[in-house]
Amino acid sequence: MEVRFHLLRPEQISERRQDFPVVYIPLGTLEWHGLHNPMGADGLQAETLAIRCATLGGGLVFPTVYYGESRVGSLLETDPSLKAGVAQRLNVSLECFDEDRFPYSHSQQIEHYHRHLVHILAEAASYGFKLAIFVVGHYPLLDHARAAILFYNQWCYDKEWAHMGVWAFADYILLEGLYDNPGDHAGAWETSHLLASHPECVDLSRAKRDLQYGIMSTRDPLISTAEFGNKIYDDAAKIAIEKVKERLEHPELYSGHGMPL
Repeated sequence: MEVRFHLLRPEQISERRQDFPVVYIPLGTLEWHGLHNPMGADGLQAETLAIRCATLGGGLVFPTVYYGESRVGSLLETDPSLKAGVAQRLNVSLECFDEDRFPYSHSQQIEHYHRHLVHILAEAASYGFKLAIFVVGHYPLLDHARAAILFYNQWCYDKEWAHMGVWAFADYILLEGLYDNPGDHAGAWETSHLLASHPECVDLSRAKRDLQYGIMSTRDPLISTAEFGNKIYDDAAKIAIEKVKERLEHPELYSGHGMPL
């Protein structure tokens, strides 16, 4: 069955929500992921993992959030040691990454993004979900998701109608202890993900060692395989589903101050 919320009719949403009142919210961004991967790599991975969780364990998936995070911080192309090379390879001016190219400052962009995430949580609650899950593809967004969760919980803490739990996770955290050095940036971890879910977007010939730039990984992207990508997708989904079911069945364990994280 289709699990993407925006592609379903009202009665399909209602039936799916009654069976398992959980909604997954994939968070990604647009960011350099080497010459061999698409710029939307983080969102593509988050959406794929969210869909696997919903397909295997129940629930629905909201549209992926690609926009809104600060464009002048926590992105590879804003790293002082890398942005010149990224600009050259993207064929854009180096100044395009400067803060004054945006109408809002770095801190204002962070605040706006937090508000946007809180709004999405409130929208999920308005549809009757009991639990909303941020699935984070761009690792720095985990902090933003958690900040939004804490704000949302404080806002609705004393409201009689408040009933929705919230959680955020990234795959590399779930898989710590199962894999050596889980997670990376554009290396064989993320590239394997993309070979498994979006192979048409990957060109490993562009990952030759003399072409590699902006890759942060202990795994060379040249060893990437769809098989490895599917395995780590499935392992992460299995653990996530177990934690989601626990939170759904025992919300009282995660309702205290600081407990939702």
